[in-house]
Amino acid sequence: MVLYKLEDFEPNYRDTIEGQDINGLGVYTQGNDEKVGTVSDILVDEEGHFRYLVVDLGFWIFGKKVLLPIGRARIDYNTDRVYTIGLTREQAEQLPEFNERQTLDYDYEERVRGVYRQPTDYTLPLDTSAPAPLDPLATPIAAPIAAPLDATPAYARDNYNYEGEPSLFGLNEQDHQTLKLYEERLIASKRRQKTGEVSIGKRVETDTARVAVPVERERVVIERVTPADAGTAVSGREADFREGEVARIEIHEETADVRKEAFLREEVRVRKVVDQETVETQETVRREELEVNSANLPIEER
Repeated sequence: MVLYKLEDFEPNYRDTIEGQDINGLGVYTQGNDEKVGTVSDILVDEEGHFRYLVVDLGFWIFGKKVLLPIGRARIDYNTDRVYTIGLTREQAEQLPEFNERQTLDYDYEERVRGVYRQPTDYTLPLDTSAPAPLDPLATPIAAPIAAPLDATPAYARDNYNYEGEPSLFGLNEQDHQTLKLYEERLIASKRRQKTGEVSIGKRVETDTARVAVPVERERVVIERVTPADAGTAVSGREADFREGEVARIEIHEETADVRKEAFLREEVRVRKVVDQETVETQETVRREELEVNSANLPIEER
């Protein structure tokens, strides 16, 4: 594969990285925090994928530049540092020197990759006393970087691809950061509150009630009539003159006797019913949308 300097591949790449340029960042060993050198350039393939960092080993080997596979680098933008994963001074001495005028062909890359494939006893320490990286996604690696020689597969010029060696060219978790997009939603809930109370009681009111009661009253009616045989002489026996004879007649009358009694008039039943209705409300919500500014770099979105 053909490799290009990032600036030659995309002259305006700095406009798309929002100030997070790797060029010029210091390179340190991960674990003991020893400075190795400085990133002087970035090499990408024909599709614009990062493949190597060009590291000036001025702090280890003055005047020597080497290639660091992107999978062996961890970029910490919080500290503006690049940490090498498993690079030793011995490997740096074995690496072929990078020369901008030299053709970067398959053979040269194989010399570089061969050094990083070598087995090493280097492991990342889990010493909690060492300065912890500020990257919250940083995950310490506590296993040997390289596989044993007998487990190293054979590589061929015609079918080699970078994806076949994720230990050298796979982007680590720090370079595969997840961008979370948030949105606001209206969550409907109900709150029960007292709006008042209804008090139900009794009071006594007084009215004047009228009732008609028919009553009977007796009275004496005295009628004087002339009999038909008036003027007829009667015998002395029939004419019984008695002094002091009195006729007595009892007279009665009815009076209204009114009393009060209580009667059940009606029942009042008190209960509550629930009326349901839909209340609509509106509020302004926000949503984050993804903006990708690739500056003509190939981007695959899934």
